[in-house]
Amino acid sequence: MKFLDLCKVYIRSGGGGAGCVSFRREKFIEYGGPNGGDGGNGGSVIAVAVDGLNTLIDFRYQQHFFAHSGQHGMGNQMTGKSGDDIILRLPVGTEIIDEDEETVIADLTEVGQEIVLARGGNGGWGNLHFKSATNQAPRRANPGQEGVERTIWLRLKLIADAGLLGMPNAGKSTFLAATSNARPKIADYPFTTLVPNLGVVGVDNVEFVVADIPGLIEGASEGRGLGDMFLGHVERCNVLLHLIDGTSGDPMQDCATIAEELEKYGGDLADKPRITVLNKIDALDEEERAFLKEEMEASVGGPVMLMSGVTGEGVTEVLRALRGEIDEGRLRDRIAAEEPVEDEPWQP
Repeated sequence: MKFLDLCKVYIRSGGGGAGCVSFRREKFIEYGGPNGGDGGNGGSVIAVAVDGLNTLIDFRYQQHFFAHSGQHGMGNQMTGKSGDDIILRLPVGTEIIDEDEETVIADLTEVGQEIVLARGGNGGWGNLHFKSATNQAPRRANPGQEGVERTIWLRLKLIADAGLLGMPNAGKSTFLAATSNARPKIADYPFTTLVPNLGVVGVDNVEFVVADIPGLIEGASEGRGLGDMFLGHVERCNVLLHLIDGTSGDPMQDCATIAEELEKYGGDLADKPRITVLNKIDALDEEERAFLKEEMEASVGGPVMLMSGVTGEGVTEVLRALRGEIDEGRLRDRIAAEEPVEDEPWQP
């Protein structure tokens, strides 16, 4: 399935049906009086967060959503049929933004959360409503209220507990593949990850969700490489895991580059708890490990962990560090594997 996290949508609610001007005309009934029915209400456009979606690809091929208008009122006090609503089914984590691309209309962060984006117009009154002692034969009715037409933007921010950051080829996808059932693309060239990936990792009988985004390079805030367009997917995370390639020419500079890009991105992303990890230590000897660890701790002003996503060395310690920074309410109990049931011998 193709990943899409930003799209433009045009919506319009249905207009209300017009009221009816009608009089009761039956044989042997004198002074039948007005009996015009009301118009039906127009359909609304409603956005609902549903489970099982992680992309906005459905809105790539259909951008226009128009609800049905209400039916006009009829004689014999018959009210017109109301128009059907249009339901936009969105993945959890979708932000609905106004046409100016700045005003956030709603942020759907829970399954079942819904919002009316365009309310349908009310149906008009028939002439039955205007009958009075001084106006016993009204010949007027209200037209239906017009629908609402607007343009909105849908922006998806994946729901994850921990986010992976780093330069291209820092080992983010390898770490995700080694700790979860996710199978991101892994290769020995930069920018193998082109879209965000999610994986559920477990440690100490709890599970949490980790998001892997494409690597950042210097100048990402200015659009270099893939830019910082995917940083929004780690805005909702409790903790950031910053992976640094221990085999690169200048790990300290790589670390400083990511920190600088987070500052330029703005928001509270740079202030989130961050765990710094020196990755690919399987290619380093003990002396190089100790030297780089000491230099990086002095550079970042905090502890630096050592890990190898390929051999699994230090992976459990890193997962436990992530677990300690995630809110207890977001952790889920790990589902124990069912014990295999021995097959009974076949009997006719």
